[in-house]
Amino acid sequence: MIRIDGSKGEGGGQVLRTSLALSLVTGTPFQVVNIRAGRSKPGLLRQHLTAVKAAAAVGDAELEGAELHSKELTFRPRSLKCGEYHFAVGTAGSATLVLQTVLPALLSASGPSTLVLEGGTHNPAAPPFDFLAKAYLPLVRRMGPVVEATLDRPGFFPAGGGKFRVSVQPAPLKPLHLLERGNVVRRQATAMFSQVPFDVAKRELETVGRRLGWSEAERRVEELKRAPGPGNVLSLEVESEHVTEVFTAFGERGVRAEDVAAAAAEEARVYLEAGVPVGEHLCDQLMLLLALARGGSFRTLPLDGHAQTQIETFAHFLDVKVAVHEVSTQARDVQIKG
Repeated sequence: MIRIDGSKGEGGGQVLRTSLALSLVTGTPFQVVNIRAGRSKPGLLRQHLTAVKAAAAVGDAELEGAELHSKELTFRPRSLKCGEYHFAVGTAGSATLVLQTVLPALLSASGPSTLVLEGGTHNPAAPPFDFLAKAYLPLVRRMGPVVEATLDRPGFFPAGGGKFRVSVQPAPLKPLHLLERGNVVRRQATAMFSQVPFDVAKRELETVGRRLGWSEAERRVEELKRAPGPGNVLSLEVESEHVTEVFTAFGERGVRAEDVAAAAAEEARVYLEAGVPVGEHLCDQLMLLLALARGGSFRTLPLDGHAQTQIETFAHFLDVKVAVHEVSTQARDVQIKG
């Protein structure tokens, strides 16, 4: 039984989600203590508990400690099962994080799977649906499996109520090497809003134009009429020859639209100036895929705490070596060998 201290590294839910994913793939039971000890509300919240139960369903697992606010969990997978699944967070908690918990296992299952996920689809501190569909899943497909995602309706914090569907055709993961971005072929800034003034989206896009020099043709407004509650998200999509990256910022009550846009624009600017193909958030997810493929490499920005936490969690479950080399002050090469 592997024992993991959830307070190590970034101290959030990532240790739990990655451990669940790797436990399913390897069939290795584990116990995690001090769950989310680094957060203001430690222990399992609704979205984390949904991820745990989703992993248990996919892996026919035995559970101990799977309760709200629990700080310890024991997870014993028995057999990996493909099939049709429906997971609902029940709050505005991130449904995309639930998907990223079970998807690595379903990529190697014995047959295809379909999933319906409900909850938050566009959440701060979680990958929004647009990131999954445009940045992450295209790389999954390049590695072998065929995964498609369709958004039925968006769900913003605090109302939630979003819904999306995912189809998975499993295949062995092939190593991927992504060291060059290539030329930027398309840029698109999209200010999405639901039940908030149009002026908010307009000001966000004007700020993107000023800060990044993106033309009017590269900026668009999208009103989301199917969302159950109010919300606003600014998405900056950078499509290059070899990869697409997506940067997002979320409108909040009391935060100026210009400040929301400035945060997303700054993240995109740093990425573009560094000349790397893989951004900060995609780094964590791609690293997990390459670890499961037992090989690959990519160039990215200097690693943050989330990436370091991923590397430390891999060591519990996988015999892979992760090497990080400094290319410049703005770039790092990550190499994974199994």
